[in-house]
Amino acid sequence: MKFWNLLAFTEDEQLIDAARHCEEIGFDAIGMSDHLFIPERIDSHYPGSKGADGKPFFTIEQLWSFPDPWVALGMIAASTKRVKLMQSIFIMPPRNPIDIAKATGTLATLAPGRLRICPAVGWMKEECDVYGVDFHTRGRRTDEMIAVLRKLWSGEIVEHQGEFFSFPRLRSLPAPGHIPIIPAGGSEAVMRRAARLGDGWMDQGNQVADMPPLIAKLDEMRREAGRDHLPFEVVMVLKDAWDIDLFRRAEDMGVTAILLLPAFFTLGRRSTLDEKKAYWDDFAEKVLRHFPLEG
Repeated sequence: MKFWNLLAFTEDEQLIDAARHCEEIGFDAIGMSDHLFIPERIDSHYPGSKGADGKPFFTIEQLWSFPDPWVALGMIAASTKRVKLMQSIFIMPPRNPIDIAKATGTLATLAPGRLRICPAVGWMKEECDVYGVDFHTRGRRTDEMIAVLRKLWSGEIVEHQGEFFSFPRLRSLPAPGHIPIIPAGGSEAVMRRAARLGDGWMDQGNQVADMPPLIAKLDEMRREAGRDHLPFEVVMVLKDAWDIDLFRRAEDMGVTAILLLPAFFTLGRRSTLDEKKAYWDDFAEKVLRHFPLEG
């Protein structure tokens, strides 16, 4: 079993030291979250909302920071040695795949074998609106973007004529060859995207007891796509207690990685780096030391 730690909502000035600490105590991967901006008015329904109004917990007035993922992960890569670099989630539809291929190809080439991308179609219509992208076609657009990225990462001379993107013969360098793509989200459409196009699937947050039927459905989808023979990550966003026996059962079910939610959800809006370290050290003592670091 691998354990990943999401550093979303970590204060900007603490981020690099936090990443170093997470590597030192034994996390396999650390990750950033993503939003292009925070609109002043958000009418879209936030899927993680606990209120009837469907509003997100972050607002424009509170100065929530979402650093550019590739700049932040590049800084983290330069400040660490081993830990994997996980972008979760990455709001793919508003972007251009050529720009994504250039940034990720550069990072994956300079930090070989360390980058994983966990794309999502996004819930905030306002992000697509500002970029002039049709929110209602974002699923098909994401599928095509994944195909374009695979072409561009090859380093070969390629062209593309699709529903959303078209370009003549060209080559994009640096070219890493392959970067694992792990679509993230709880819907059946996301699971099918992962089965058809991905190197894994990340759920939206489940308990271990919820996983068997989901893994069975994924396995069926992968068989239908003729891809069940390929390596595949099943990443569970942790909503259980820190229980090593439970995590071993998850591993037996086919879960390959467990993602620890940001410290924000336990420690609150602002916390010191020492408070975060103590929280992660507690997880390391109770969990990480019982599972040898892979690779």
